[in-house]
Amino acid sequence: MMKTSEYFLASLLLVLLVSTCSNPPEFPVEPMIKYIGISHADIDQSRGGGIPLDTIEVRFSFTDGDGDLGSEDSTNISLIDSRDKFEHFFKVSPIPQLGSGNGIQGEISIKLTNSPDTKYFCCTFPNTRLTCIASTRFPTDTLSYFIRIRDRSGKWSNTIKTERITIFCK
Repeated sequence: MMKTSEYFLASLLLVLLVSTCSNPPEFPVEPMIKYIGISHADIDQSRGGGIPLDTIEVRFSFTDGDGDLGSEDSTNISLIDSRDKFEHFFKVSPIPQLGSGNGIQGEISIKLTNSPDTKYFCCTFPNTRLTCIASTRFPTDTLSYFIRIRDRSGKWSNTIKTERITIFCK
């Protein structure tokens, strides 16, 4: 027969065991993203001619309830330019599931460089089709990026928006 102190100790152990077992967080099956920020909000435009190379890092967090985010063979991140709706695509590799649940969460960082090979930061001018050229008449341009991600099931996340980025058109 158990003594009162042994019964109390056994009950305390049972309570501790139950309280330390936690359920994994439950997330919606479609990806959800939340904007964290950018490294800085101004940059020289993308073009040749010895411009100093610079990079803006865009960061956001994600959750995915069924854990099927990332792909080896298809793009799954979309950045849409607020000015002309041009869409840039990126790929994130499959993200391994941790623990006993299917849900995953983490952060994604995308680096956008103003190199001559990329067109992430080109100045556009009103009433003209000219882009990525120096302009004294229009010394700056601004844009934001709309971002969303897609999982392997084809479900798109919500859309987030960066703050305004100033492009120096010099």
